[in-house]
Amino acid sequence: MFGHVQSIGSGSGTQSNPTGAKRIDATESSDFSSALALRMAGIQAKTFNTLLGAAFGGNKVSSGMDFLTRLSGAQSGSQPGASDPLSLLDLSTAAQGLSPSGRNLSLFDPESAYRMMSAINTRDITYKAQFSELSEMKTLVSGMQQAGQSLGGVSALLDNDAIKTQLQAFAAEYNDWVTRFDGTVKNNGLLAGTQAAEVSLYELEQSVKNIFNGAKDGFHGIRDLGLNIDPNTKLATLDTSMLSAALEKNKAGAISTLQEFSANFARSAELLNSANNFIPNRLGNLDRVIDFIADHKPSLQAEFGLGDPAKPSPQVARALAAYNQIVKT
Repeated sequence: MFGHVQSIGSGSGTQSNPTGAKRIDATESSDFSSALALRMAGIQAKTFNTLLGAAFGGNKVSSGMDFLTRLSGAQSGSQPGASDPLSLLDLSTAAQGLSPSGRNLSLFDPESAYRMMSAINTRDITYKAQFSELSEMKTLVSGMQQAGQSLGGVSALLDNDAIKTQLQAFAAEYNDWVTRFDGTVKNNGLLAGTQAAEVSLYELEQSVKNIFNGAKDGFHGIRDLGLNIDPNTKLATLDTSMLSAALEKNKAGAISTLQEFSANFARSAELLNSANNFIPNRLGNLDRVIDFIADHKPSLQAEFGLGDPAKPSPQVARALAAYNQIVKT
């Protein structure tokens, strides 16, 4: 509209009026154009000022011409470090590092990227803690394998009290194993949802409860010798009176049942730790993801921001400390 009015004002000094009304003087036309131009400039300045206010986080810009003044100063070099006009809007075209808050402001959504990096930081220490915890489980599974194998040494040469002592020792070691890891696979536990850990506890429990051990000798598993699993606590209990009765009635069959149970239980524990099985596979996956994060963390942070430092729970902190000891050795 302003351009159109200017073209009218820049015509001949006078124009005819078709209706015979008063002719418009060139000076009056020029004054009108100047006033309109000033008004349009004011409107444009206010509009630009509003946009700048939004760009600067809602801060009010003192004058619609302030930006132009700053831009002019930047171009003339009077403002050090402001040679890039877009830097006035925090949109510099030069390569930017991270902001003081650790965010990559060149991204479309820096906050979402920052949150994602926070999650990666947390996953990093969680994976290390899980590696430590599962490594300890692997060691104790080997211990359970040895405990099972020790029962294979039971023979007719041992008296009933010696057999009872060996079964009590096995039950105590089994209970230590369950107590150590039962909580860690439950909700909010460090290994909750980790199949390798859950299967390990389940398989050894089922091995104790197997009713086919001793079937050829008339027994229905080790439970007929008094060793059973409490359904509530998941701990092993030994009924010594039941064991004594079984030994008095059929000692040879009871010993054969113990030996059969020993071999099967030890085999179950061995399989859990065997190559390409549950525990080694999970440890291998954890090791790979830990190495990946370690190798790429600087580039991930450069891309997405630093993220918040991880805040480990006491359980994670203990396992993480154990992992750091593993790494040192």
